[in-house]
Amino acid sequence: MQVYTGDRIRNVAVVGHGSSGKTSLVDALAFVSGSSKRHGSVDDGTSLTDYAHEEIERQYSINLSLAHAEWLKTKINLIDCPGYLDFVGDAIAGVHTADAALLVLSGTSGVEVGTERMWEYATERGIPRMFFVSLMDKDHADFESVFKDIKEHMTDKVVPIEIPVGEGPDFHGIINLFSKKCHMYKKGTKSGDYEETEIPDEYMARFKKYSEELIESIASTDDDLLERYLNGDEISREEAIEAMKHGMEKGELFPLLCGSGVLTYGTRALLSKLVELVPAPTERPPLIGKLFSNDEEVEVSADDKGPFVAHIFKTVSEAHVGEVSLFRVRSGMVTNGSEVVNAVTRSTEKLNHLSVAQGKEKFEINELHAGDIGAVAKLHNTHTNNFLASPNKPITLESIPFPEPLITLRIDVKERSEQDKLSQGLVKLHEEDPTFHYEYDSVLAQTLIRGRGERHLEIIVSRLQRKFSVHAELSKPRSPYKETFRGKAEGQGKHKKQSGGRGQFGDCRIRILPQPEGAGYAFESKIVGGAIPSKFIPAVDKGVQEAAARGVLAGYPVVDFKVECYDGSYHDVDSNEMSFKMAGVSAFKNVAANCKPVLMEPVHQIDVWTPDENLGDIMGDLSARRGQILGSEQDGRLMKVKAMVPEAEMYKYSTQLHSMTHGRGTFHAEFASYQQVPSEVAQKVIEEHKAEREK
Repeated sequence: MQVYTGDRIRNVAVVGHGSSGKTSLVDALAFVSGSSKRHGSVDDGTSLTDYAHEEIERQYSINLSLAHAEWLKTKINLIDCPGYLDFVGDAIAGVHTADAALLVLSGTSGVEVGTERMWEYATERGIPRMFFVSLMDKDHADFESVFKDIKEHMTDKVVPIEIPVGEGPDFHGIINLFSKKCHMYKKGTKSGDYEETEIPDEYMARFKKYSEELIESIASTDDDLLERYLNGDEISREEAIEAMKHGMEKGELFPLLCGSGVLTYGTRALLSKLVELVPAPTERPPLIGKLFSNDEEVEVSADDKGPFVAHIFKTVSEAHVGEVSLFRVRSGMVTNGSEVVNAVTRSTEKLNHLSVAQGKEKFEINELHAGDIGAVAKLHNTHTNNFLASPNKPITLESIPFPEPLITLRIDVKERSEQDKLSQGLVKLHEEDPTFHYEYDSVLAQTLIRGRGERHLEIIVSRLQRKFSVHAELSKPRSPYKETFRGKAEGQGKHKKQSGGRGQFGDCRIRILPQPEGAGYAFESKIVGGAIPSKFIPAVDKGVQEAAARGVLAGYPVVDFKVECYDGSYHDVDSNEMSFKMAGVSAFKNVAANCKPVLMEPVHQIDVWTPDENLGDIMGDLSARRGQILGSEQDGRLMKVKAMVPEAEMYKYSTQLHSMTHGRGTFHAEFASYQQVPSEVAQKVIEEHKAEREK
């Protein structure tokens, strides 16, 4: 594998909506360039970058995957990102790692929700962007319609630099507006071969229209070029390319190309434009890092002479290999076998078997230069979002801002013997996918997994079975209700047992009083005159707490109450700590029922962003979930709705929101407070608990 320096490298995140043709395009670019020896197919399960079992089975990308194409003495690192929003974490990691984004749109569908979301992430990241209309060979493909769609929904600064000849099954050529030539593709070509011809007469008017728009758009980004354009002077191809590159870097121009990954049409021109228009790592502005030792800010540039800094942006678990860490070298260079330090954990790592990824294949390489992307296996204590650095100057950079989970489900193993393997599997899967979280709820004895959507968590279950032999099922989690009191009462608890020999005797009288929300539990002894020896009073407290943890109404822990132990009796021989603990349990049960117990539920503050046309549906759905609408306001292109909604009613809300808004709606939820459950809902919860106990 050839070694490339930073000035001969291009890092491009290939992003867009699911099924827009990204993976087929990446496969074609690598094959046409000669860097990959096989032209694969998503439909056949042989594509270069969709090689995971779940991806082949479902025929869509789930993971970020790497490929590269060598073209014009330049290495183009292609970061193939999943398009469905359930797997958006990997797409964000790809955009964070790249120096430019290639947004792929379907020639039949145009701008979709995944396209908009990736555009927003790339815009926030501040990297140059290009558009590519793929699937131009499909029925109903319409380049003009997609172009208008981009201008209407994303940016009016998009400018075509190519236009198709024919569309749908008749798609057979592309007119290049820079070279002013037509590329007529050879039918059946597998490597994008074409014959360069003059522009057909029937396309001349269209060519002139788009060519004038292109030159005018380019000239408007540079005062000197604009003056020459207005004076009627010709702007050369080289000048136009250079001006477009600068316009992209400033966010003033976004070129639009077209083609078909399956047919390989348009791939050669796209490879050339990626080399000519995408900035090299050495041309990008420096990043701001921090020294681990004192948090001093330092500039980090793609310079081989700088201190070594590499960012782990993805961790993959591969059979027979173990964990493989994908990383980008941000500064300095690294050689095979180098010892580096993890600037986050401070552990030392040895980089044996450095490699470059081409889909699932890895090619060993002796060195990697600043700006390049590589892979290394079997690091001991290094995970996604960690930084590898020179031992004498450990530096950290901005981490990838992975999004928080949107959906929570309960997971249970079908066989109790697999419980330990479940725990191990969940740890490994979180390391691979930081948008996947898990936790064990000891109060309700349930394991919870959290992700970006149902499809996301279904993939997790599939991987648990395939990788760790864990057979699990998902269900609705038990909501973490709590119980508390609205009134006070007092009474007795007595434990007396005689079965020959030494007996058991404990007797206490307690008073239960409600406390303000959040005050917690309090116990106070008001025993006078030695009615209960002081050494037994802690046992009463322990018994009360044990009984309170099991609840009064529906088996949920009781909170925010105070207990006063004010009287009791004991036996000189038969009394002991266990007897008084059991007396405390009995006393709580006898008194609690008379303290007006109520059920409390967690309520979340919900912010929902939705297109204006879906506002009514969103508010209606939140109200149906017992939500209290707090208001709505315009927030950019979307409406923002604020509401308070019980957690129990948020089950699979992300799925419903996606359905109502066709994927354009998003939401954020955070815990606000516990509130009393309405009586009719509380009764249903109590009955469910009773039925469960009987079962």
